[in-house]
Amino acid sequence: MKMVVLAATFAMLTAFGAQAQDAEIRGTINQQFEAFKVDDFTTAFTFASPSLQMFFQNPQNFGRMVSQGYPMVWRPSRVDYLDLRQEDDTYWQRVQITDQKGRFHLLEYRMEQTPDGWRISGVQILDAPGAAV
Repeated sequence: MKMVVLAATFAMLTAFGAQAQDAEIRGTINQQFEAFKVDDFTTAFTFASPSLQMFFQNPQNFGRMVSQGYPMVWRPSRVDYLDLRQEDDTYWQRVQITDQKGRFHLLEYRMEQTPDGWRISGVQILDAPGAAV
């Protein structure tokens, strides 16, 4: 009986931990979306991983890359969070974005845990089912 209670307690703690992690990752991505919506590239830049910050050097370079290369991220009409998966030590958050023209875009955010919390270390554009061509 003690083993059953112990196993159930462990399962609950693991589930709560995964839910908290999922919420923190989504929160990081969402805060960056909110910053992009008001052209606050300085704040958006703070949600990038240290390696991305080093690569882009400043918020202006980062903002230029996002607005030119990822316009659906810069000005989303709708954001839907899909599955979160783990591969080794890397977490990938799948996101479906609807752009201002109603087109769907499927992206995966590579997440990195830092001492300051979760940070975005890359974004990969995937083919979205039903995307306008």
